Amino acid sequence: MSHLLRRLAQAFLTVFGALTLVFLSLRLTPGDPAQVMLGDYATPELVARTRQQFGLDQPLPIQYLVFWRNTLTGDLGLSLAKKQDVSAIIAGAWPYTATLALTSMLVTCVVGIPLGALAALRRNSLADFAAMVICLLGVATPGFLLALLLIYVFSYWLGLFPVQGAGEGRGLLTGLHHLVLPALALGFQSAALVARTTRSALLAVLSEEYMRTARAKGLPERIVVRVHAFRNALVPILAVVGLFFGQLLGGAAVAEIVFGRPGLGKLLVDAILLRDYPLSQALISVFLLGVITVNFVTDTLYGLADPRVRRA
Repeated sequence: MSHLLRRLAQAFLTVFGALTLVFLSLRLTPGDPAQVMLGDYATPELVARTRQQFGLDQPLPIQYLVFWRNTLTGDLGLSLAKKQDVSAIIAGAWPYTATLALTSMLVTCVVGIPLGALAALRRNSLADFAAMVICLLGVATPGFLLALLLIYVFSYWLGLFPVQGAGEGRGLLTGLHHLVLPALALGFQSAALVARTTRSALLAVLSEEYMRTARAKGLPERIVVRVHAFRNALVPILAVVGLFFGQLLGGAAVAEIVFGRPGLGKLLVDAILLRDYPLSQALISVFLLGVITVNFVTDTLYGLADPRVRRA
């Protein structure tokens, strides 16, 4: 329980500091959002009225207090560029990004962990060499380049998958059909790094003395690997998986732009370019809260996987 309470306190402090940095970074960036929104030919009177309407004429400490009041009450404000409620905009876009991130994480785990385990259990074999070559290609290939290659091969050349869109409003199977290539493009690089981590962690555990003891007792090899080796190698694997889930949330913007999918990442890029304070800070806050939540869950799973973490 004390371990959980410490993690909760750390999570709350991290949220406070992260949201404060979001507020300051957006407002200290050069440029007037009212001027950007209205265009170069807007009159000074119209710019001043717009700044007053959205509270941009208030001193920075007042804006900060208003920001926290609105955040705690769930009032995310009105988008400067879209003239729509920020909550409604996010509510319409977040399912696409969440689905893409979770599917990409599924690709990461389903490909990365078995590939790394195979390489560790077949060390210095052809399977180990092939797995490490795949990992090297995954690490060295940028996400946007892999996305373009997947589009060329599977969309233009073979015609198996659609090029753009998310299949909005056309059923579950159509949505999954549109999701395959973005999930592969986003999850493959993480899968390569997870595979390398899994291989290293398993090799380190398999060389321990207690593994020889387990084999000397006559336990079947599958029990030795699954119960003794894999569980002890699970903590570094969980650390890397949790880290990459946060990266997948951020990297979703690239996949959404390349594949023309709706989502929070594409919205965030547009909002930052338009200096849309309410939408930008709300979207960045959503991403930060997602990453912090994943890290908190990962830390909790550490304690379940290794009781020594709870006592640390």
